[in-house]
Amino acid sequence: MNSETFRCWAEVDQEALRHNARVVRKQVGSGVNIVAVVKANGYGHGMIGVAKALAQEVQIFGVANLEEASALRRELSHPIILLGPALPTERRLVAEAGFIPSISNLEEAQDFSRVAQGKTVEVNFVIDTGMGRMGVPQLDALDLFARVVSIPRIRIHSISTHLPVSDEDKEFTRAELQQFTDIVKRVRADFPGDYKVHVLPSTGVLAYADVPFDMVRAGLMLYGISPFREFQKLLRPALTWKTRIALVRNMPKGHGISYGRTFITPREMRVATLSAGYADGYPRHLSNNDAAVLVNGRRCPLLGRITMDLMMIDVSQIEDAKVGDEVVLLGRQGDEEISATELADRANTITWEITTRIGSRVRRVYV
Repeated sequence: MNSETFRCWAEVDQEALRHNARVVRKQVGSGVNIVAVVKANGYGHGMIGVAKALAQEVQIFGVANLEEASALRRELSHPIILLGPALPTERRLVAEAGFIPSISNLEEAQDFSRVAQGKTVEVNFVIDTGMGRMGVPQLDALDLFARVVSIPRIRIHSISTHLPVSDEDKEFTRAELQQFTDIVKRVRADFPGDYKVHVLPSTGVLAYADVPFDMVRAGLMLYGISPFREFQKLLRPALTWKTRIALVRNMPKGHGISYGRTFITPREMRVATLSAGYADGYPRHLSNNDAAVLVNGRRCPLLGRITMDLMMIDVSQIEDAKVGDEVVLLGRQGDEEISATELADRANTITWEITTRIGSRVRRVYV
C-alpha cells in the first residue's frame, strides 16, 4: 500500500531526525553519550522507524517499559535503558534480556539479584531531587548506593535524576543540578567506578548544556519540537500528519455542523468532511477553538465538534478543493505550517501530548 490509499497517515522525515540528533551532539560535545528516548511509540512517530533512523547517531535507546524494550531489541542491538520502574513479574525477563532497569529502592535491587540466574544486572540508580515520581530520596542516596553496590550480581550502569521544572523555573533547576552534582561527587569519591551520570532531557540539552554529565536523554527535540520557542529555529520537525477530504458539500445559511449544533453556518458555505477524528488522536479539545488545517497550502477553519472518525472544515475560499485532496493536520504545506506548539496551545495541553496521542490506525510512512 502507498499513501494514496491512506485515509489518515503521518510522514516521518528520517533526515530531520538525524539533523536533530546532530543538534544534540553540537550542544553537548563529542564526549557525551546520547540516549535517544523512543518511548510512547517514538513520541508518536513510530518507535522502530525512529530508532532505525537514529541508529548511527546515538549510543543508547531509552524506553518506558519491558514491552517497548523487547520490541526494540528484535530490531537493534544497542543498549536499552528502562526509564520507568519494572514490575515484579517483569524483572526476570528484564535481567535475562540484558536491559538496564531503573531502580528506586533496595528491594528492587535485591530482587534483580535474586532473579539474575548467575548474570550481572546493570542498573540505573535513580535519585529523586524534586520530581517525586521515582528514585531514592536524595538524603538517603549515599547510604542506599553503598548498600546496592554490595549486592551480588548487581552493577551500577548509571546514576540519574529528573528535572521537574527545567522549562519553567531556571532558579530551582540550577539549584537542583548543583545539589545533584554534589551528591555525585561524594558517591564517586567513596565508590570509584566507570558508571555514567545522566540528567538532562531535551529542555536541559538546550538550556543547561554547560552541565551535560556523561549522557543526555534527548526526547522531544529529536522529533524537531523545542520546549523553548527561542530554540525552535535549530530543529526540523520530523512529522507531517495528513488526512483526506472525504466529502465536499454546499451548506445553506443556518445549518448546524456536527454534534450539539455548536456551529451554525452564518452564510452559505462550502464544507469539507475529513477522514480523521479523535479516534485517530486529533484532540477533541480543538473543537470550536479557532483550530485550522491546511488545504492546498491555505488555512481552513475547523467547524463544530470533532467526531470520532470525521471532522468538518470550511473550504469556501478554496474553489478547487475536492474529494481525495491531501489535508495537513500537523506540519507544513506550501508556505503555511500548523505546528505542534500551535495545536497544543489551542487544545490547552503540551506538545508531548499532541504527538504521542496520534493513534495506531494512523499509518507511519518514513521518507
